[in-house]
Amino acid sequence: MSPDTRPITNFIAGSWRPGRERLDIFNPSDLDELAGSYTLAGADDVAEAVAAARSAQPQWRAATVEQRSLVLDAISRALFDGKDELARIAAAEGGKTIPDALGEITRAAHLARFFSAEALRAPGETLGSVRPGVEVDVTREPVGVIGLVTPWNFPVATPMWKIAPALAFGNAVIWKPSEKTPGISIAVTRIIAAALEAHGMPAGLFNLVIGAGPDVGAAVVDAVDAVSFTGSVNTGRRIAVRCAERMIRVQLELGGQNPLVVLGDADPERAAEIGVNSAYFHAGQRCTATGRFIVEDSIHDAFVAAMVERMAALRVGQALLPETQIGPVIDEFQLTKNLQYIDTGLNEGARLASGGTRLERPTRGYFLAPALFTDTSNAMTINREEVFGPVASVIRVRDYEEALAVANDTDYGLSSGIITNSMKHARHFQANIQAGMTMLNLPTAGVDYHVPFGGRKMSSYGPREQGRSAIEFYTIIKTAYRAL
Repeated sequence: MSPDTRPITNFIAGSWRPGRERLDIFNPSDLDELAGSYTLAGADDVAEAVAAARSAQPQWRAATVEQRSLVLDAISRALFDGKDELARIAAAEGGKTIPDALGEITRAAHLARFFSAEALRAPGETLGSVRPGVEVDVTREPVGVIGLVTPWNFPVATPMWKIAPALAFGNAVIWKPSEKTPGISIAVTRIIAAALEAHGMPAGLFNLVIGAGPDVGAAVVDAVDAVSFTGSVNTGRRIAVRCAERMIRVQLELGGQNPLVVLGDADPERAAEIGVNSAYFHAGQRCTATGRFIVEDSIHDAFVAAMVERMAALRVGQALLPETQIGPVIDEFQLTKNLQYIDTGLNEGARLASGGTRLERPTRGYFLAPALFTDTSNAMTINREEVFGPVASVIRVRDYEEALAVANDTDYGLSSGIITNSMKHARHFQANIQAGMTMLNLPTAGVDYHVPFGGRKMSSYGPREQGRSAIEFYTIIKTAYRAL
């Protein structure tokens, strides 16, 4: 019998094993370079992973808070120590620039360290009863086996803000990352597995299954005790329905069409600096990226001119080159989708003020010149749907009141922002914008790791992620009455 030469790319029940269907990932900055070869798991692999997780979780649940803290601290240290190699993997298979990748991995390390501390202080309380001779204990317990389904655009940080609290509060994990970024997912899994093994934790507590959503993702949703998903609205809806049918908890982060309001009292150069940062870095592939610049009439022309000038200077190219500011979009599918949105904008009457064309570089890749539309209305497709690429629009408004109304006229509600020197308008916007997060004189993209993350409307469903709020999803409250 010939030896099995399939890539060993799934981590199940404490061991690495091959999947079935082969998957080759090519560098989106250089399509002649193979970034890695992998194999995909199947539904039966998920069943085995869940069985292993259920067997391992009671020991992890019984571990002391210090043991859990030490495991997460070890994960954090390993992420910090390995950040350069991890960044190279993320750049080669996902098109992130090295600075972007280093920033993401550093954030993931901070997340693990934050939840290392949170593991030590899981809250509980003892209360007096309204009845004499009775006391009440309110405690939190782990949910059990958590299914985590994560996207390709932040393949380390987004998983870690789910993995870290899941482990911190005593749960076992089945991780189904995007099949578009398997290499970095495997590298992160090796770090987590090594930390668990070094601290005597059981095999099967953490499992990695790489596969397509309709097969592997659906199998995860059908087998675990709770699901945390980050991805598209359509997939999120299907997951929510299935979780409701199974009566299990679900947490969804689904994207946005984020507004950045620019008022007439703003400095146009500063506003353009914030605007470019908000809309275009990481090739616009951030759920918190600005899609709509809502600009007061008095500053409109100056803002657009400043944006166009800054955009002309942006360096789009090979993600691993030190001079590159914006790398490629991740694959042909995403590039085609972005170009289709650009065509739709033009067909609906928008004017392309800058960019919007595929770029030729020394290497074959999915390079797109960041696009800025003007002469748009909030009814246009490019302002109603999430493009998820380096494409943004300018909407001209008369005054602050119209700007706020336009900003709120969306099905989404993730991030938002306003640029102004008016404390009155800044405070009013903060109180009245229909979004889970808002930024005052800051880019809409860019959040801290120790505070809640999430939105409203179609952007989010379920408890918030990150910060101390994460405990609400990853634990169950128990109330115990005790006779004295």
